[in-house]
Amino acid sequence: MKSSRGDYPEVNAGSMADIAFLLLIFFLVTAVIPNAKGINRKLPPPCAPNTDCTGEPISQRNILEVKINAKDELLVENEIISIDELKDITKVFLNNNGDGSCDYCVGLKNKNLSDTPKKGVVFLANNQETSYDFYIKVQDEITKAYYELRSDYATTTLKKPSHKLTIEELQTVKKSASLYFV
Repeated sequence: MKSSRGDYPEVNAGSMADIAFLLLIFFLVTAVIPNAKGINRKLPPPCAPNTDCTGEPISQRNILEVKINAKDELLVENEIISIDELKDITKVFLNNNGDGSCDYCVGLKNKNLSDTPKKGVVFLANNQETSYDFYIKVQDEITKAYYELRSDYATTTLKKPSHKLTIEELQTVKKSASLYFV
């Protein structure tokens, strides 16, 4: 009696590895790899062990509190605003009618806004359920406010638009009109 196992023809699997390898190469070459860069922020240096790194306290007056809740609503100083208003509110808070270097600015200062742009801090907090897209939009609006303040500073102080500044002048603007973002 013949065994039924010997009746089936054999399949040549020698080229299967080559085909699988070619398919793998094809999918690797044609796949799109996302290029996520993240958010560029300058963070404070790490604290050395056994050192007090709390720094000097920041006056509550110099802190602009921006909060995002789980429903993607924006609260600035505990008042709900639209994202379109955020840039202007941030600029007004940080600048407070000048940088404090002119004598006539003192009378114009609002006591509810930061002392100077150098002392102003934007504190951004969000809920765990905040959508990533909305968080990025808020970051972008705050960054635009900082950029416009620096651009205004360059225009008034150096009498040049910010895109025509040399590297040295740009460093001067960054140091002179240093603005903080937390």
